[in-house]
Amino acid sequence: MKYEINMPKFGATMEDGEIVEWYVKVGDAVKKGDKLCSIMTEKLTNDLEAMHTGTVAEIITQVGEKANCGDIIGYIEE
Repeated sequence: MKYEINMPKFGATMEDGEIVEWYVKVGDAVKKGDKLCSIMTEKLTNDLEAMHTGTVAEIITQVGEKANCGDIIGYIEE
């Protein structure tokens, strides 16, 4: 099964976020709760954790790129 990694909404006013760093690369095994990437918003920088256990299948949004809240930024495959 393939799971979406979505840009989270860290605050009520957050509309988008910028990927500052990916801690994983395609092919890496991750467990639920592992840190995937660092995301910068207008007010803070926060880490996004994996919601599923599996393998990083694809990274769509690269370092330095922005995505709107809810957008797919990558995939984890079971």
